[in-house]
Amino acid sequence: MTKSILLASLVAAFALSACGKKAETPAPVAAPAAAAAAVVEAASAVVGAASAVVGAASAAMPAASK
Repeated sequence: MTKSILLASLVAAFALSACGKKAETPAPVAAPAAAAAAVVEAASAVVGAASAVVGAASAAMPAASK
């Protein structure tokens, strides 16, 4: 009988101690930084392509107006 009371109190103590603990949040990963670098690289490629298009259109304007 004493062992069953002791066991019941240990189980109750364990259950109560587990209820108050919060789950640990994982550390932030470096993936957002890598994604940001890829976006910056893609944006600079788009700017370069847009600049080339503007240059080609500017060069074509005098020939089209003749």
